[in-house]
Amino acid sequence: MGKYIDQTTKDQFIADVKGGLKVSEAATKYDIHIKTAYGILSRQADNSGTSALELAKLRRENQELKEIIGMFTLDKKRAEKNQKGA
Repeated sequence: MGKYIDQTTKDQFIADVKGGLKVSEAATKYDIHIKTAYGILSRQADNSGTSALELAKLRRENQELKEIIGMFTLDKKRAEKNQKGA
């Protein structure tokens, strides 16, 4: 049988994941087995019914998309600058 994880630790774990920390990193930080970590996240839901795991995943995807858009914008500006200089 696994070890008991108190609610305070679970809450801190969830807050870290919601804050953008990877599940595996948060699990290591709080010495929680990865399967237990995903179990904790799957049982947690905010008022909209979105699990903490899903919310963290969406935040990471959103950040990645922002970075991609930033790269495209930078490339476009460089191309426009090169066209003006030519």
